Amino acid sequence: MAQASPRIERIPRLSRLSWLMGLYAENYRHLVRLFEPADLMPGSYVSSVGDGLDVRLDVIECHPYTVELRLTYDFADPVTGQPDPSAYVRLYRDARQAETTHCYVGRRWQDVVGMYPPPAELISHRMRMNTFLGKWLEYLAERGHGVATLQRDGDAAPAPSDARRAQIAG
Repeated sequence: MAQASPRIERIPRLSRLSWLMGLYAENYRHLVRLFEPADLMPGSYVSSVGDGLDVRLDVIECHPYTVELRLTYDFADPVTGQPDPSAYVRLYRDARQAETTHCYVGRRWQDVVGMYPPPAELISHRMRMNTFLGKWLEYLAERGHGVATLQRDGDAAPAPSDARRAQIAG
């Protein structure tokens, strides 16, 4: 009597680097949906939903293919005087990726894992930072933060996007 052998489906495995690139893409979608940072001019913006935890978005620099950002709450750590938590993010417009470069003032990856970490340790560190960013962006969206609540720091009017700037100008 012939025995039937079970059919085993081979599911492709993701490498840690592939998983990290997936996090970057997911964070890009969250960030663009939430604040449309590529449409903002350099400067500071505040999102307030009335819960006492205002979110500050600093657009540090805009380049043709990248935007440098810092996302933090609008209060300082009582010990260091620095915004905490904060995430520094590089948004790659062309690749549709958002990478958390570091999470605290003066704490770049080199400060945390050293100058020559093993690749697995570096990828692990980047995965933790970018998982943190993704969860934080989801939380902010659930709380009601977004383009509609974003105002340029010191302005009474909402921060205009490029399309709205064009409408206002002409």
